Amino acid sequence: MIAKLSRRDLLQSGCLGAGAFHLSAFTGFVNPTGNIVTSRERVEDASAEVKSPDGPAELFYRDDWLGAPWVKPDSVLFIHGNDESSVSWFGWVPRMGQEFRLLRPDLPGLGRSAIPAGFDWTISNLAKVLAHFLDSVEVDTVHVIGAKSGGSIAMQFAAEYPQRTRTLTVASAPITPVSSKVAFSAPSTVSQQKRLGSAASKEQIEYWNKMMSSTSPETRAGIGKVEAAIDMEPVLPRISAPTLVITVDRSGLQSVETVLRYQQKIPNSRLLVIPSDGYHVAVVKADECVTNVLAFIKDTQQHRQTTG
Repeated sequence: MIAKLSRRDLLQSGCLGAGAFHLSAFTGFVNPTGNIVTSRERVEDASAEVKSPDGPAELFYRDDWLGAPWVKPDSVLFIHGNDESSVSWFGWVPRMGQEFRLLRPDLPGLGRSAIPAGFDWTISNLAKVLAHFLDSVEVDTVHVIGAKSGGSIAMQFAAEYPQRTRTLTVASAPITPVSSKVAFSAPSTVSQQKRLGSAASKEQIEYWNKMMSSTSPETRAGIGKVEAAIDMEPVLPRISAPTLVITVDRSGLQSVETVLRYQQKIPNSRLLVIPSDGYHVAVVKADECVTNVLAFIKDTQQHRQTTG
């Protein structure tokens, strides 16, 4: 079934940027080992949603390229955190989309993506799902960007699929188990101000509360299992891609010293500390993050060209 979205709907949902815009989805079956068999629908200003109670499940994604239609840009894979969806990257699209093709999937059970039957809730399997997702959209290599638990998944992806990872950027990513009390704190003004910062508006807090309240109990249980088992220490030295680690100076989740200790275990990595009291830096300081990520990728590309 193709669900048409009007420009007004897209604007109200905060998904429409300037220039060419595409919403895309692929449908497929993800078995407990992470294998995907997909079919794909792609139309302008629309999303493909296929509902089958005993057949293939859907993994929804947004596909943005705001540059010249004859240009074939490199691709970026965005990985959002728990209780969120691909919409969370809205602040990155206008500028990043003029330089790269942006692939923004909804993780299983979040946003518009369904939970496949018998899904194996592990960080390694989530990384595998994303690798098969790239296969389905016929993209070999990507710049990987992840926020919060999506950053942990991004690290896992970069370690397991080094040949597919051009660069890695992680923002406010945990490397140790996350308590369910922290991961799924009841949406409220207090919890959102910790996440989004003391300057967050009433409207912003209400929007995030609504988004996070929509997560199903089944998804919360699954993601909770993933986050309770996070242990990235053995993964960090295996990351070979140039890596940018982003955090804030007044995070309510982890100190700068903690982030610095794990960043130094990632070969060829650098740390960026942004002033903020909201730990979801990818949202709170989106424009500043984009400025630095674009510079980081450009610097990495120039280094590769000079070193051969």
